[in-house]
Amino acid sequence: MGATRAAGFEAAPVIDLSRHVRPGAGVWWSQASAEPTVLVHALLDQADRLGPVRAFCGLSWDERLITALPASIEVVSYGALGALRRLSRQGRLTVVPCSYSALPRLFADGSLPCDVGLVQVSAPDADGRCSLGVGVDYAADAIACTPVLIAEVNQRMPATAGSPRIPLSRFSAVVETDRPLAEAPVRPPDEAERAIGRHVAGLIEDGDTIQIGVGSLPSAMLQALADHGELGVHSGMISDAVLALVDKGVITGARKEIDPGVIVTGTALGSQELYQRVCSLPVRFRAASYTHAPGVLARLGSFVAINSAIEVDLSGQVGAELRRGVYIGAVGGQADFSRAACTTGGRSIIALRSRSAGESTIKPALAGGTVTTPRTDVDYVVTEYGVARLRGGTLAERGRRLAAIAAPEYREALERAVGAGHA
Repeated sequence: MGATRAAGFEAAPVIDLSRHVRPGAGVWWSQASAEPTVLVHALLDQADRLGPVRAFCGLSWDERLITALPASIEVVSYGALGALRRLSRQGRLTVVPCSYSALPRLFADGSLPCDVGLVQVSAPDADGRCSLGVGVDYAADAIACTPVLIAEVNQRMPATAGSPRIPLSRFSAVVETDRPLAEAPVRPPDEAERAIGRHVAGLIEDGDTIQIGVGSLPSAMLQALADHGELGVHSGMISDAVLALVDKGVITGARKEIDPGVIVTGTALGSQELYQRVCSLPVRFRAASYTHAPGVLARLGSFVAINSAIEVDLSGQVGAELRRGVYIGAVGGQADFSRAACTTGGRSIIALRSRSAGESTIKPALAGGTVTTPRTDVDYVVTEYGVARLRGGTLAERGRRLAAIAAPEYREALERAVGAGHA
């Protein structure tokens, strides 16, 4: 086994994956800021002598998956996020449509590749145990059913709290690195997103426990919560915008029904400051089998799910996966969180811009043809033009309310569609 200098062994700057990855093997690796880039690139470089490989990953920012993906590697994911969106457009991505809460079981029953796992971990502690750091999520669940684990031990990966440590002896091979974690792409919110943020903030009450994604629109919504108090967070991901609300004293978790005083998440996606500070904050990184579990979410009576979408139809059905027949999104945790917020929690909110790619995002019927979240699990839809309350509304009422918050140039046609019974 290769090992790290931190553990008193000689480092292994290059790894021969043929000793561990057999032809036809299923390989998975951690996502986003925890992606083990050195190991993934080794897999790409050695693909010609490894034989066919079926590989699973989630959100990735690795450009090499787009520019240098060997024909022998099939990439499988729960959606098309980050660089995988371009891979999807190239016809090189296989999507397994599923809610995030299903991932642990799909690994356990062999539906997803799990012969070999590639992970990025922290340096081992005094007892020789490593942390999954800022990328616990599905990796923590997949490890339990993966016989061969290979680790990139990164000296800059923080040893976070919340998930069990992994003994160094559990790894079949180890490569040591000392590199900054990948940062999430940043685009400042624009005026439309800030307007959406203000509308969403009006639906949030002090003491609520929120779930929200990452990106410019979620950042705008979080920034709009600066005057709120005692908010809690239970979310699949957290960003720098969450960090800013912790610093302002807005996020305290004081009223959370479970995990009081603690931010619960699976992944951190943001800046180096966020990665450096997570260990000093009340953040617990938990597996997807906890963060997205229906039984856990049902205990959060103040839970508010805030999710984005590609399109919404006039009855309130949400599409967050396809545009023009191509995968550009994912079910992700939206279905899990929206259902919990709508049935046992507080509110389920879908937020989206009124226009995209020269079209209205509110439509008589979903152009993508796929329902990500059913209309029964949506309480409010928000655009920059206002809030449509769907909870308790008839189909006609829903349609009229949604048409009223569409971009002005599309409202008349949408109202006619409502009148024609298309809602």
